[in-house]
Amino acid sequence: MLEEEYQLDYFKSQGLVRKICKKCGTAFWTRDPSREVCGDAPCVPYSFIGDPVFKPHSLSEMREAYLSFFEKEGHTRIKRYPVAARWRDDIYLTIASIANFQPFVTSGTVPPPANPLTISQPCIRLNDLDSVGRSGRHLTTFEMMAHHAFNSDNEQIYWKDRTVELCDKFIESIGGNLNDVTYLEHPWIGGGNAGPSVEVMIGGLEVATLVFMAYGKTKNDKPPVDMEGVPYYPIDLNIVDTGYGLERFVWASKGSPTIYDAVFPEMVNQLMASAGIEHLLDEPEFTKILGMNAKYAGLMDISGSNLITMRKEVARNIGVSYEKLQSIMEPVERVYAIADHTRCLAYMLGDCIVPSNAQEGYLARLVLRRTLRMMNEIGMDSQLYDLIETQMKTIGIESFEQEPSVIREIISNEIEKYNQTMQRGTRIVQKIAGTYKKQNSAIPLKELMTLYDSHGIPPETVRDIAKEENTEIDLPDNFYSLVADLHSESESEEKADPYAEIRQRINSLPATRRMYYEQTSDMEFDAMVIDSFDNYIILDQTLFYPEGGGQPADIGQLISPDSMVKIVDTMKLGDVILHKIKDGAATIKRGTHVKGILDEDYRKTMMRHHTATHVLLHAAKEVLGAHIHQAGAQKGYDSSRIDLRHFRHITQDELNRIELCANNIIVSNLPVSTEWEDRTKAEQKYGFDLYQGGVPPGKSIRIVKVAGDVQACAGTHCRSTGEIGSLKIIRVEHVQDGIERVEFAAGLSAIRYMQKTEDILDKSADTLSVQRENLPSSVDRFFTEWKDQKKSIENLQSQLVDLKMKSLTGEKINGVTVAVHEVDATPKELVAIATGFAKDGGIGLVAGGSAGSDSIHVVCASGHKDVNAGEIVKTVCNILGGKGGGKPGLAQGVGSDRTQISNALNAGKELISKFL
Repeated sequence: MLEEEYQLDYFKSQGLVRKICKKCGTAFWTRDPSREVCGDAPCVPYSFIGDPVFKPHSLSEMREAYLSFFEKEGHTRIKRYPVAARWRDDIYLTIASIANFQPFVTSGTVPPPANPLTISQPCIRLNDLDSVGRSGRHLTTFEMMAHHAFNSDNEQIYWKDRTVELCDKFIESIGGNLNDVTYLEHPWIGGGNAGPSVEVMIGGLEVATLVFMAYGKTKNDKPPVDMEGVPYYPIDLNIVDTGYGLERFVWASKGSPTIYDAVFPEMVNQLMASAGIEHLLDEPEFTKILGMNAKYAGLMDISGSNLITMRKEVARNIGVSYEKLQSIMEPVERVYAIADHTRCLAYMLGDCIVPSNAQEGYLARLVLRRTLRMMNEIGMDSQLYDLIETQMKTIGIESFEQEPSVIREIISNEIEKYNQTMQRGTRIVQKIAGTYKKQNSAIPLKELMTLYDSHGIPPETVRDIAKEENTEIDLPDNFYSLVADLHSESESEEKADPYAEIRQRINSLPATRRMYYEQTSDMEFDAMVIDSFDNYIILDQTLFYPEGGGQPADIGQLISPDSMVKIVDTMKLGDVILHKIKDGAATIKRGTHVKGILDEDYRKTMMRHHTATHVLLHAAKEVLGAHIHQAGAQKGYDSSRIDLRHFRHITQDELNRIELCANNIIVSNLPVSTEWEDRTKAEQKYGFDLYQGGVPPGKSIRIVKVAGDVQACAGTHCRSTGEIGSLKIIRVEHVQDGIERVEFAAGLSAIRYMQKTEDILDKSADTLSVQRENLPSSVDRFFTEWKDQKKSIENLQSQLVDLKMKSLTGEKINGVTVAVHEVDATPKELVAIATGFAKDGGIGLVAGGSAGSDSIHVVCASGHKDVNAGEIVKTVCNILGGKGGGKPGLAQGVGSDRTQISNALNAGKELISKFL
């Protein structure tokens, strides 16, 4: 980034000078010409600890001071966004306040909710997960206080000079001394955008970053700038993107040893007591070491570094042994991390994230299990849910959508799963450790990642088990940060466009008028062909709905004066809709006037099923909780399905309640409304549950309201819920951890399904010669009788085996009893006979089959260490024209040539003799 980007008139008017840090080489601005270092850790230790640089503020006091200040400076205060970034399809969690406005506001597609604006946005970043608790300053969850201005050619709000001026004025308003502030030059890149930025330092702590977003990755006709080897191009908007760390401002205002002591004072005390180490706070040596450690804790950013090396460096700086520092700090750092993690979980679960093994659910589970592990390691007697609820109360339970009772259930369910994982993990790790032990190598990082991702086994568990197996592991200190990085963004795989040639051809065609939005109940229309090629026809307007949003495309017919073609598929490429004909090339030429006729039964079924999907989703939320979110949906003719994010299996009772709730909405005949709304206004009005089926592009989005469900949806729907007719849940399937798939039918499809079910009931009742209502008791009676008869049969079979055993004899071969016989018995009986002879060290070889069976079953049981039953059965079955084998003690096989039974058994007997 060019030096000129930072030559601000404000800096010059205030008498600031530009310097180069003697330690790290960073360029910075200061009011003190004698300053030689930038003021950032680790170039300088924290100087505010024990010597606050601001007036003392609590979290709520500092937040209000900031928002009120910027309101007075002409900014509009807006509410926080959820920590689950449901308006984004590239990231799962809200990582910064600017993420709220990407990509649609920052690209200029839609206007911001206010301009300029101010917000205090809870953010979650897990890329420094392993530093949390250790560095004294890292958090997984933090509030980014921010003010944003979006400058365009038509509207200039303010830019660099005013941004820095506002920063200085705010720092002064809370008691800061501007002579202690340094401003570091630091190019910024993120979310596809870039620009110069100023990092604001005071007391060795970065408290704010002022970004001037002026460039983007998308190529245009403007000259690019080089950003870390990548060309970025000037964008239409110049965006002021600031981030002030609420927790850091509070910390610097209190001068406490760590950020955790400043932000979570009550929670830290509670956790210290729960861990049984609160007495340390009364020991002068402990508090002295804790305070000195904090001054140098800026060194403890362990990303890609070695923790032991850094711990020794801190120990050297404060004049104690590494061992003493380690023993003191390790339990305290876990307390700090738990204080942070429980607040992170409060936001995650409170904003309706469901722990799972995918997407944002994976990240919630990562934090949750890491918290449980640390609680176990220091013997904490607190319950995780109680800690999370305390955090929610501190934040304000009213600011969360999820009910605390549901969160308690989620935590209980996750603890049970975690314990099960720990129990089965031992066997898995022992096997892997054995493999690497044979190779004389350590278990590599890749294997540790797989064990964590696929089995949920944490690396600490792997390390402990591997140690017992005398195997090393390659465990970096930033393991969890690496895992979080791997799962923090969605994977967008570039695929070849199968319609590239067609897109090229239709590129110059006008947009197709979408009549299916305007005339939702019509099934016929008139149109003109504007292009016709291969097996595709393009019209100027159409009622045919193209496949999208899980709704299949319409089918039907196109009729011209000379011909009729059957439409088997409809698709939308860009703004052009293509109609695919059944066979051969399109015979209706360009300029022809045609009549389109939809398959009415098919379309109405799709409308009922799509509208019913909205009704079912709303009913599931009512019954199961606010966290219910659509993870996918597919509409069909006979039935449809919806995938729901839920933390456990849905019970039959819950399904019944969901079905009743849905049908109550249907019989209430509530209106279904659709309208196009400005994206920003729709988000502010309805929230981000709008995006159940993905995030549609564009400035305006189509809003569909069905009962209490409001979604951005492009599908076709009924005019009222009554038109759905009825809804019947067919089944629920657990498709993956955290996802429940509900299959259902609506309207006439539901009636057909119920008729089919009744037909099955009637046929079953006829078979048992009972009335339908007596079917359950009759089935239960028959099943009980069948079980009793089965036991009787098994007893009789056992007696029959005993009788057959008594009728069979064995001979002695080298002192060992060997019995070789052809027996008319079932395979199960043959096994019992053979093993009977093997009990006392003998060998039993029997062959035969039950009445009516064409195959010959062979069983050999060996009670002698020198006789391999598997080899014997293999030999016998080969002669019988079949295959067989098994373990040395017991083997089975099948043959088909009955004429060879005698020869095969004799060959088996000879082989037994050879073994003996």
